[in-house]
Amino acid sequence: MAVFHPVTGNPEGPSIVKTAREQLDILSAYKELGSYRAAAELCGTTHKTVRRVVARARQPPTVARPERPKATDPYLMLIAEKLRATDGRMSAKRLLPLCQAAGYGGSIRNLRRAVAVARAAHRRERRVYRPWAPVPGEHLVIDWGVEAGVHVFCAVLAWSRVRFVRFAAREDQPTTLRLLAECFEALGGVPGIVLADRMGCLKGGVVANVVVPAPGYIAFAAHYGFRPDFCEAGDPESKGMVEHLVGYAKRDLMIPAGGWPTLETANEAARAWCAERNGVIHSEIAAVPLDRLATERAVLRPLPSLRPRIAPTASRRVDRLRTVRYGSARYSVPGAFIGRRVELAVLAGELVITHRGAEIARHRLAAPGELSLDDTHYGRPAGAPVRAIRPRTAAELAFCSLGPVAEAFLRAAAGSGTTRLAHELSGIVELGAAYGRDTVVTALERALAFRRYGAADVRAILEAGAGTPVVRPPGARLTLDLPAVPVRSLAAYALEKGR
Repeated sequence: MAVFHPVTGNPEGPSIVKTAREQLDILSAYKELGSYRAAAELCGTTHKTVRRVVARARQPPTVARPERPKATDPYLMLIAEKLRATDGRMSAKRLLPLCQAAGYGGSIRNLRRAVAVARAAHRRERRVYRPWAPVPGEHLVIDWGVEAGVHVFCAVLAWSRVRFVRFAAREDQPTTLRLLAECFEALGGVPGIVLADRMGCLKGGVVANVVVPAPGYIAFAAHYGFRPDFCEAGDPESKGMVEHLVGYAKRDLMIPAGGWPTLETANEAARAWCAERNGVIHSEIAAVPLDRLATERAVLRPLPSLRPRIAPTASRRVDRLRTVRYGSARYSVPGAFIGRRVELAVLAGELVITHRGAEIARHRLAAPGELSLDDTHYGRPAGAPVRAIRPRTAAELAFCSLGPVAEAFLRAAAGSGTTRLAHELSGIVELGAAYGRDTVVTALERALAFRRYGAADVRAILEAGAGTPVVRPPGARLTLDLPAVPVRSLAAYALEKGR
């Protein structure tokens, strides 16, 4: 029976560090000479090595030890099912409670090993990768990226690999369509399909995993004559060509530059960078992209003769407040459009509101939660709310009949917290019978000016009569009635000339 080494598993001691040819030479020498030492001397080794080689050759083929079952084997189907349902993203930490509920009693360490093996198998079987063979004039792939707060728009013409990079302050629909139109002009034509991810500015909705393009994007595509297409959700591998360009633009253009003072300066640098990169040999196609673009232009669709109209960003229904909401802000429209649906478009920092192609309002973009109102849409400027005075009792009716000064007196007295105001009004009304209406009105004006709201105060003013001083506003000219005195000219005061 063969004796196996406890570590290496080889018979008769440690493993033999001889190549297969050297072992064959040793066996041939031993067969010819029949002696360990003679064969060792001929082959330049020791007799112990010859003995080990001969002993191994005489042993029957060893049978591999069967692998012992693992504690995670009964749960491999559960692990594979959960990884398949989550596209390989479920961790062993989240799988442990599920496996324990199914009867697993092992450690998290063993489960991590099993999950790692299952995840590697899932990735091998997840999808079949095949190189994309683009057709000339067919696909333009676009995407957005951001670095240090600066948004970068990237596009790649798939067959010629021409790169287009521009910078912008935001990633809204008007900006995207404007840069896409600039890209078409730089290419000298329009491709058949524009492939994008499911960016919110171009997506109107998703029904049964089918993307519905936004109305403005549909109008823009119809004007230029291409078909919009969208990638699968959460699948950047389906547009790796432009994903690579976004990262390349960040590494080779944005990060080395360290930023630019204005967007115009940044876009000048982007144009120069694109001209440089498109003028050298591309490693994937082994050709210069600009040279291939000259060939591809023959199959690109021609550019339209006119620029498209402002594409509507969204549509809204006008509410009874004569406003529409956009970006969590409210914008006013004329009252004739209450209940109707209007189109909104953003142009040069302004929100343009149109109805059936006709502009009905234009506002500067407001911050979220703010209002942008035009007084002409409401017929008058906004004023402070006024609560109407509605007298009910006989004393209230008689007091309010004194005119506007009575209403102002009533509001001021109520605002100052005058106690027993109804009793005071009754006392003032009674003064009208003794002094007359006009005199009481004049007394009310004086009481209102000095903030005296009691009936006794008004009575004191009436009793003072004309001797009360008249209050004049600051800066007004003061006119006094002075008594007339005799006067003479200044010549009368001249000194008599000396003789």
